[in-house]
Amino acid sequence: MGQAAAIHSPSHNDRFSPEEWRLRQDLAAAYRIAAHYKWDDMIATHISVRLPGPEHHFLLNPYGLMFHEVTASSLVKIDLKGNIIGPSPYGVNKAGFNIHSAIHEGRANALCVVHFHTVAGMAVSSQEHGLLPINHAGLLFQGRLAYHKYEGVALNPDEKPRIVADLGDKPALMLHNHGLLTVGPSIGAAMYWMWNLQKACEIQVATLAGGAKQIVPPPEVQATFTGQTGNNFIDDSGTNTVWPAMLRLCDKYYGDYKN
Repeated sequence: MGQAAAIHSPSHNDRFSPEEWRLRQDLAAAYRIAAHYKWDDMIATHISVRLPGPEHHFLLNPYGLMFHEVTASSLVKIDLKGNIIGPSPYGVNKAGFNIHSAIHEGRANALCVVHFHTVAGMAVSSQEHGLLPINHAGLLFQGRLAYHKYEGVALNPDEKPRIVADLGDKPALMLHNHGLLTVGPSIGAAMYWMWNLQKACEIQVATLAGGAKQIVPPPEVQATFTGQTGNNFIDDSGTNTVWPAMLRLCDKYYGDYKN
């Protein structure tokens, strides 16, 4: 925590535009929320957000800090080649850069990308049948979830176009044997989809562990969850009623994320 706070400058208004500073604070909040719900993985996995402008610069967590240590000013700005923009004592994780830069470059409306290695997410990503339509959260991903075959640690830049192609226009991607990924036109939207995808995986793991035969809703019920139908919390612009509530939680317990 002290290391992140040490680089905070009281003159951040001279370093960042108002829009960048707002996105930095929201992104830092997303990291704290992920830590709060124990979705983090030591110093691995990432949440990124693309900054306004034609350069496609985006913000990524500083390599070496845990999620609960991330602050607005400690986030690292990089370009699509992995070059760090502006002063920073930190680097970024190469595998994380490959995944996030691929999507930020290849998917125009994916302003935020969330990728986690949660136990439940990795468990379901290792099951041949993938996510099953056996619970309310899982049904939200009818027509909204794509899959990507495991190619090992994501260090090969040749994998980037395959990740983008497999994601397509979906808000969620399950990386086989690896974990979960969601995108959105806002930080709140991407975090909303991750919340539901993670919850669906947790319920599925618990259900299968029970050993009883699952009840699968009939096709006509499953069909009611496609498109915007069945989803009252978010619209196509990424505006949703959940994100302000998440921010209130973050403000209450982890207010230093704004530094």
